[in-house]
Amino acid sequence: MMDLLHITSLRRGADGDAKSPYAANYDESKANPSPKLPDPLVLKNGKKVTTAKMWWKKRRPEIVEDFDREVYGRAPTKTPKVNWEVVSTTKELNGDVPVITKKLIGHVDHSAYPLVTVDIDLTLTTPAQASGPVPVIMEFGLSPEVLAALAKRFPEIFTANSGPTWQQQVLAKGWGYAVYIPTSVQADKGGALTQGILGLVNKGQPRTVDDWGALRAWAWGASRALDYFETDKSVDAKQVGVEGHSRYGKAALVAMAYDSRFAIGYISSSGEGGAKLYRRNFGEQIGNVAGTGEYHWMAGNFMKYAGPLTENDLPVDAHELIALCAPRPVFIGAGATNGDGWVDAKGMFLAAVGAGPVYKLLGRKDLGTSEFPPIETALIDGEIGFRQHSAGHTPAPNWPTFLAFAGRYLTAPAAGSAQQH
Repeated sequence: MMDLLHITSLRRGADGDAKSPYAANYDESKANPSPKLPDPLVLKNGKKVTTAKMWWKKRRPEIVEDFDREVYGRAPTKTPKVNWEVVSTTKELNGDVPVITKKLIGHVDHSAYPLVTVDIDLTLTTPAQASGPVPVIMEFGLSPEVLAALAKRFPEIFTANSGPTWQQQVLAKGWGYAVYIPTSVQADKGGALTQGILGLVNKGQPRTVDDWGALRAWAWGASRALDYFETDKSVDAKQVGVEGHSRYGKAALVAMAYDSRFAIGYISSSGEGGAKLYRRNFGEQIGNVAGTGEYHWMAGNFMKYAGPLTENDLPVDAHELIALCAPRPVFIGAGATNGDGWVDAKGMFLAAVGAGPVYKLLGRKDLGTSEFPPIETALIDGEIGFRQHSAGHTPAPNWPTFLAFAGRYLTAPAAGSAQQH
């Protein structure tokens, strides 16, 4: 890819080791070398965007084109069909709520290139006693193998926390939940770019400089899950939200930005390449995402910005990715700087502020402030929500706040006589 781009070296990213000469910056006074962001409401020709129509017809397509070409890559105009199979349907209890869980596999048509097989892994759980189709929150989840490996390495994260799981909190609202495994669509490694959906569509050939990367591929898979929900009578497909944490927070935000059918998003600790401003020197940097471990998430072109170009040369920034979600509600969360500083909570807050003018143009409410709030303060009065919790790199402490926010937008079916106990 570097050969294709005619670049010979990449700038190093930030280093997690505080003693390294390349240590990540966590000093707020050095964090804003470039405070001027691209204006989401000014056309390329310099004209101001003053109406919703100008946004939808002219400015939004310009922003999408920049993200397609320079950041996330272009998804093909035609992708193979997905044939959904219900592998099993189980009646069970989650806590004390009777639920129905369906295990699903989305078989991606690979007749055009039989050497690559892609099967999308999806699980859907809905309340057994619902009186009609329910809203569903879909998590971009880790595969069982990865979860097992993590539980071995970090047992403290997986010890039983007091209180209900996120799934139980969702069920308490009368909603359903789904878990989609993005790595079933595209493996999370650069060496796998000729496999998965990217390899299938490219017939095993390497990518070009503006081909899609893993984040777009994972978002594509989420959209295919939504296609399935539109056919399932237990789901209200107009009320499906996405949730993702860390790299899957990035993917969930990309899914929300590119597919307007998703009703709401909970974007947790998404950092660089997600909701964090590139034009901020705090925690993770472009050099990290463009480096050998993560470059496959992005378009090849993105690597230029860790080579001869810098973040100031990017035609877009993260506030415009959030703006692509407008006017739909989106909640951005993170943990404390000590434990989650890498993802730069303030950089994500500032991006949320920067998306505000687009929400307001479309008749919605922004964050309501440009002052970074004290930790554990929920900003959830408008269509953009934000909260920094005091724990580390985990979505758990922000679930109750997100669900309170989402409760303004999603509604379970009215309880029928079947629900009266």
